[in-house]
Amino acid sequence: MTPMWWLWPTILVGSLTGLHFWWRAKYRALEHRTNTDLTTCQQRQEQGTQDMQAQQQVIFNSMLEGLLLLDRQRKITLVNRTFESLFQTKSDLRGKTVMEALRQHELADLVARVEKERQVFNFELKPVDRHERWLQVNAAAITNASGGIEGTILVFHDLTRLKQLERQREEFVANVSHELRTPLSLIKGYVETLLDGAKENPEVADKFLKTIERNTRRLDLLIQDLLTISALESGRLKLELQPVKLRALTEKVFNDLSTKAEARNVRLACEISDLTAHADVNRLDQVMANLVDNAIKYGRTGGVVMVTAKSLSPEQIEVCVQDDGQGIPVESLERVFERFYRVDKARSRDQGGTGLGLAIVKHIVQSHGGKVWARSEAGKGAGFYFTLPVAHAEATH
Repeated sequence: MTPMWWLWPTILVGSLTGLHFWWRAKYRALEHRTNTDLTTCQQRQEQGTQDMQAQQQVIFNSMLEGLLLLDRQRKITLVNRTFESLFQTKSDLRGKTVMEALRQHELADLVARVEKERQVFNFELKPVDRHERWLQVNAAAITNASGGIEGTILVFHDLTRLKQLERQREEFVANVSHELRTPLSLIKGYVETLLDGAKENPEVADKFLKTIERNTRRLDLLIQDLLTISALESGRLKLELQPVKLRALTEKVFNDLSTKAEARNVRLACEISDLTAHADVNRLDQVMANLVDNAIKYGRTGGVVMVTAKSLSPEQIEVCVQDDGQGIPVESLERVFERFYRVDKARSRDQGGTGLGLAIVKHIVQSHGGKVWARSEAGKGAGFYFTLPVAHAEATH
């Protein structure tokens, strides 16, 4: 039998070689799996970070306040949608400083101040643009565990509407005070004169008492107008809607104002066909009376006041009250419906108006779902237009 001793080393070497290649294959597979797991883990981590950032952005974008986040180099890292709307930004601001992105010196100074004081509250900022806007800014430094500054967060709240309301309130109080003071001063002066002995002269006493009565009536009209516009603006005035024949209503207003028209030799003309509006008859009477009264006052002596109406659509009627006076300056057309706004202050007060008539007209028309506007050419008079809903056939029965 041939000796087999040489076979064992061969088998051993072959086995070791096979084991070596198996181990290498196993190692490569393990290495591949490990690398795959690491890549997957890294991808999951990156995806998780992206998801978290996306969720944060969704949350920040849902905020009513503007949000601006800066890093330690004062570079922008995040803004939300409200901030973009407040500052009307269109490009990506990330990586820019406040000055580079917004050109707002006051805001850049605020950032520097926050880094020193750590917190700044109720800072008022007026952005540099063509719109009148006011923003309130609350800012705080973002610090790490050792107290070092890692960045700055700024929260912006739009104060524009509050500022406008505050200004309107101040103007309203000032105007009301002025309108009340004038007749009250006259009444007080004439009463004191009467008490000092003028009452003994019948002619003087009669003249003074008529002046007192006229200014008392003016005060009463002002108070009534103030109460009306307050009720209209607050929504407390309820409309009693019904079909209203526009021609009949206009002729009734003409009859009420005929004495005033005759005093200025003004002809009142109505060119309205059979049109019926769905409106509160008393409030519509107030609208028409205010507009026709103004047309008589500010139209040409010996002129014509014309009231017309036409159908704009099956749902809407347009009414116009036109005079032939001096007209209204272009810059005043948008403001004539403001409370107490007067194109000619001296002439308006001489005519005895309260300065609230056109504001009341605007609010009554708007409460009917309509709109009101004015048109004018210098020397060719002014036209005041408003729209009303149509009264449909089923509403007239």
